[in-house]
Amino acid sequence: MDTKNIGLRDIPVADTRISNIDGERGKLIYRGYDILDLTKKSNFEEVCYLLLHDDLPSKFEYEDFVSKLKGARFIPKQMQINMGNWRKDADPMDMLQAFVAALAGYYDEEFSDKESSYERAASLIAKLPTIVASWQRVRNGKGIVDPNPNLSHAANFLYMLNNEIPDAEIEKIFDICLILHADHTFNASTFAARQVASTRAHMYSAVSAAIGALSGELHGGANYEVMRMLLDIKTEDRVESWIKEKMDKGERIMGMGHAVYKTYDPRALVLKELSKKLAEKTNEPWFNITQKVEQITVEEIKKRKGVDIYPNVDLYSASVYYMLKIPMDLNTPIFAISRVAGWAAHIIEEKFAEAAPKPALYRPQAVYVGKYCGPQGCEYMPLDLRSETKQTN
Repeated sequence: MDTKNIGLRDIPVADTRISNIDGERGKLIYRGYDILDLTKKSNFEEVCYLLLHDDLPSKFEYEDFVSKLKGARFIPKQMQINMGNWRKDADPMDMLQAFVAALAGYYDEEFSDKESSYERAASLIAKLPTIVASWQRVRNGKGIVDPNPNLSHAANFLYMLNNEIPDAEIEKIFDICLILHADHTFNASTFAARQVASTRAHMYSAVSAAIGALSGELHGGANYEVMRMLLDIKTEDRVESWIKEKMDKGERIMGMGHAVYKTYDPRALVLKELSKKLAEKTNEPWFNITQKVEQITVEEIKKRKGVDIYPNVDLYSASVYYMLKIPMDLNTPIFAISRVAGWAAHIIEEKFAEAAPKPALYRPQAVYVGKYCGPQGCEYMPLDLRSETKQTN
């Protein structure tokens, strides 16, 4: 088979109105709006509405949507009790995937009606932060902090996490992070969500599947690996020798390079500025170290391979979350807190697309390269004879 198409790379699988990437120019568009404009002028709640409804809300629509999000933040008390039965060292992504799937046991799910899917989407957007923050409190032996209806989506999560209302600057920085991660076309987790949705499974199953896909280190887990790298480097003066040693061994530098962007990832541009701002606020070294990693990696790749490489979204998001005092193993769950907006939009689009042709059950073709014993297949050998005689191709 054509190896360039392995993993469906560059193979169109469906139409979408939700987001678009221009990899050559470094552009990310949500429903026609440039991500850079949205981070400057909008907020996460408005972006969620945009992704779900194909347009920015009116004042009434915005206030109604925000009210729905705030009203849906609570999770069932029994779910909170069940968290106490989990191992305290369990992976937060495993916990999140399990409890999102478990929500189906607490709420009715009806997919014959598109409007009810919007309600379910708002509920999931509202509840994922509560699940993650509750787990962080439970696993550390602390009391769960209930949602605060007076706070924004971003501020409320940080409040539930730390039992402390963040200042306005921290709130805005985290809000921008949520906007940046809200959607990114047909990445692995979004495709997983759409694939499950194509079977007519309910939204909880589709989002749970997306969380499973996001948990891998080549997808949502990459910023965790970036922070591990920065902590291993420790100081700016060690960056050059560390990078060269890794490259000499043929190892990958996490946070550099992207499968789609051929120039600077626009999200990385914003996160770089946020990391710098937080470093000035906290007097921590992580921005300077990260910037040095970028510089040396670019120079070494150019020297060794003659190609240009650029940071992706993970390089600077790692230091941003670390300086926001968010535990490293919550980096990927926080990714999910944001991306659930995009997943839900894609699930609704997959199920209720109005344009022809209608979405169909995903069923890609595989190229069989396994054992072949002839036109009639391999001869079945009884178990007691297999130790004496082995079938061969």
